[in-house]
Formats: sequence, structure tokens, C-alpha cells
Amino acid sequence: MNLYKYVSESINDKLGFSANLEVPRNREHGDFSTNAAMVMAKSVGKNPRALAEEILPKLRELDFISDVSVAGPGFINIKLRDDFICHSANEPHNIKTDSPLVIDMDYGSYNVAKSLHIGHLRTSIVGDTLNRIAKYIGHKTISYNHMGDWGRSMGLVIAWIKRNHPDWPFFQPDFNPDADYSKYAMSADELDTYYPAAAALAKSDEQFMDDARIITAELQRGHPGYNALYNVFLPVSMESMMKTVERLNIMPFDRNLGERNAAKYIEPVEKLLREKNLLVESDGAQVIVVKKDTDTAPMPPVMFYNSRGAVPYDATDIMALYYRKITDNPDKIIYLTDIRQKLHFEQLFRVAELTGLFPPENMEHIGYGTINGPDGRPFKTRDGNAAGLNDIIEMINTAVQKRVADSGKDLPVETIDAIALAALKFNDLMHDLRSDYIFDPDSVTSFEGRTGPYILYTAVRLNSILKRAGDTTNTEFRSENLTDEERNLLVATLDFERTVQSAFDNRATDLVANYAYDLCQSVNTFYHNCPILRDDVDDATRTHRLQIARIARDTLAATIDLMGLKIPDEM
Repeated sequence: MNLYKYVSESINDKLGFSANLEVPRNREHGDFSTNAAMVMAKSVGKNPRALAEEILPKLRELDFISDVSVAGPGFINIKLRDDFICHSANEPHNIKTDSPLVIDMDYGSYNVAKSLHIGHLRTSIVGDTLNRIAKYIGHKTISYNHMGDWGRSMGLVIAWIKRNHPDWPFFQPDFNPDADYSKYAMSADELDTYYPAAAALAKSDEQFMDDARIITAELQRGHPGYNALYNVFLPVSMESMMKTVERLNIMPFDRNLGERNAAKYIEPVEKLLREKNLLVESDGAQVIVVKKDTDTAPMPPVMFYNSRGAVPYDATDIMALYYRKITDNPDKIIYLTDIRQKLHFEQLFRVAELTGLFPPENMEHIGYGTINGPDGRPFKTRDGNAAGLNDIIEMINTAVQKRVADSGKDLPVETIDAIALAALKFNDLMHDLRSDYIFDPDSVTSFEGRTGPYILYTAVRLNSILKRAGDTTNTEFRSENLTDEERNLLVATLDFERTVQSAFDNRATDLVANYAYDLCQSVNTFYHNCPILRDDVDDATRTHRLQIARIARDTLAATIDLMGLKIPDEM
């Protein structure tokens, strides 16, 4: 049950108008409070506190309310009936929407022939969690890893290979496209060195940069040798990407399709643009003017062909929209990228509107902040480069191993991996994705405080209690005289559905992560103050508290799953 929604709607129906429902900071005052009297007072010409006293009898008529009282200038505190809380908490969570949407979710954006780095951390983790949440609610999602696989970076990689292996058949006039070239496949580690080396050379060698530009254009026009070479290193790069995705416990993308696939639709897209007179020439390039008369900030045109006839990524994003229109025809397209791409997506959405592919309200860009080191600057390795994502995973894993060793425990590798995964992912998810945050391996791997290991530890503790208690199917509550700790924990579990729905509606995955932490706080308070398996606990109380523990465990497990974490058997 979405407890907040149920109580709010019931009170508003009873009073005949909408008022805010809040959770008091001090739960001793009640489970909820409302400012209804303060909102109504001015319109009816009464003192808010006096009006609140008049409202109390009406609220007492609601069968789920046990007590109401007035506080301060007119706030009304509401306490729920124990039996209502127990019955509601005992019902399975059901948050399925009545209006499911088809949603294209674009959050991979990995680059072929380039290893994943720390810049891919947030898009992967947050995108996956948002996808899980949308699916949990009942929407049909189609996840995209829109890869960088057709632009200048490909030209640079091929130019580098050509410079170092000019005798390879891909570069010969008599190239045979039907031959088997699998023997030219390189390792992922070797492939990862090509782009950095090529990019560095291009900065100092103008001729090399020019060669890369020419190769890019020829690759896009179908040069058989270049395309065959591309097909040699593509699977190497894809396998490397997917291994990292698997390590992060990210759900497999429904479609790993990038610029190359989008470019297949250049002809129908160009036809559409020309039919609407949207393509204009500018210094040898073909561009789309998207600036409006009402714009006060700069709004550059979108380039469709550059002066060399190559297709930039701006254009392939338009083609990707066309592809999604004729295949998915989604109700919503959500892009998750670095905030610095904000202008690009403003331009793209304007092109979509001008062409009639999608209205602006069907498209959404979520820009995330940067991950910074303890010095407040973007996190980098000691040599000044962007940290590789696998390196980050290993860094966290090593920190967890050290903490476990220092504690004198001996945990299996699978458990260490699960703890490291939780440390990394929870630390990212608990922050507002639109804000920057500090990344410190030592703090994120702590077993205490607002950390992933603390979340897992609480889940392991609940599982341990239930396992030691044995397989009991008795689900009866005492349903009266709940202790404060029992009440607070059950009410916390009843906030799950509101939290998940709000996280989706606001594209705020941090709500789920921080809900998990708050739920764990309630669990551990309950654990310390409400003994379950102790010898002096009577059978009825034990059964009652085991059911509370089971409800808490199931709710926490669902929350953990939405974050893509794994609960180990022990910690």
C-alpha cells in the first residue's frame, strides 16, 4: 500500500479540499501531520488553531485513525490505528501503474575501441536503477547503449592502426572483403591503447589528424577495408564493455546500437529534412537552423554534414530518433548523460519537433554532475587521466578487502565482490544525480553510516534472524499495543511504494537509496530494542516480531534489488 497516498486522499475527501500531509520530525507526536486548518483559516475567517479543533471530530470518523491532536499554530497530528498499520504492512507491495508507457532509455553511451572510464559510472549505475524502477512500476522499457562507433574516434583508431601496420590487407588496393581476417584481432588491453595514442599524436601532427578525418568520411561512405577492420575490433571492444557491465551488475542493454546503426537511416532522414526545407548550406556544410526568435541565449545550428561530407554525431542522433520512431514509437525517450551535453539535447529536441518525429514533451534529458576527488576536482588517476571503470572497481574491491582483513574476518571472494559493488553503487545513487559529489574509496567502503556495506549488513542480519527462527508460515500480528520501534519500522515499510513512485516521477534515484538507509536505521533500532529469539520472549511476541522482521526483510530486499545490489549470505 502507498500509505501516504491512502491517508492523504482519505483526509482530503473527508475535508473536501486538498491539504499537505507531512511526516513530523518527532514521531512521538504522530505518524502524519497536516496543515489543513492553516490552509482553510483565511478563507473561512477563523483562527487556524480554533479551526483545527473543529476539524478533529471529522478526522476521528476515519476508521484508520486512532488519535488526532493540535500542535503549534494549527498543525494537526495524526496517529494511525495499530491494527490498520499491521494489516496494511502485511499486504504485498503493489505499485503497478494503470497507464504503462513505452519508454526508450538511453544511458549507455559507451565508445567502441575505448575502455569505460569514470565518466561512464553515473550513466551506467543511475540509468540501470531508473530502468529497474520503471519496470517495477509496470512500464515497458527499452534500454539503449547508444555507442560512439562511427565518428572521428573511429577514424583516429583506424589511422593509428594504418600508421603502425601499413602492410595489413585492409589498406591495400586489392583488398578482398570476402576473406577471413579474424587473425588480425587484437586483445582488449592492446585495443585500449590505440585511441589515447592516436589522440595524443593528432594534437601534434596535423597531417595525421587530417588523415583521420579523411578515413572517418571514407569509413562512413562504406570503404570496404576500413569497415572490415572495424568489424575486427568491434567484437573485442563489445566483449570488454559487457564484462564491465556484468561486474557492475547492470542489466544487459536491450539494444547495443550506436551511430553506425543510426547512419543506415541517413537517406530517409535527409529526405524528411529536405521535404521540410530544413537543410541549409553553411561554409560547405549542411546544417539545420533551430534558433527561435524568442531565444535570448546562443542556439547554434545543428550540423548534418560537415564540409568533408562526413556525418557528425549530432546528425546520427537525429537518425537514431528516426530509428526509434519506426521501431519502438515510444511514449517517452529519456537520455541520461553528462550535464555538459545540455545544449546538444536542446538542439536535438528542436529538430525532432521541426521534423514531426516527436513532440518536445515526449523527450527528456537528465544531465548528471561530475564525480570529484577529495580535492574537489574531477576524479583522475595519478597520471592525470580519467580513471578506468575497471580500475575504480578494483580500487573499491581492494579497500573492502583491507577493511575485512582489519576486522579479523575471512569472507569468501563472492561476498567481498558483493560488498564492493554495494559500496560503489550506493555511494553514487545516494547523491542527487544532478549534483557533483566527492568520491573517496575509504569512506564509501565503511561498514557504518550511510554506505552500501551498511545496507547489506542490515539485510544479512534480517536474513540471519529469519533463518535461525526456522521456516514459520504464521503471519498473525498482535495487531495492538505496538511498541514505538515496531510501529516506526512497519510505517517505514509502508513508505516503500510512495518512495519508488516519487523516484520515478522526479527521476531521482537518490530517493530510493536514502530510503534504504532510513529503513535500515529503523530495522536496527527495532533489532536492538525488540528482542526476538531470546529465551525470555514469549511465543506470541516472537511470532509477531518475526513477521515484522520478514516484512522489513522483503521490503529492504526489493529496495536493494532496485539498486542492482546483491545480498551476500554473510558479512
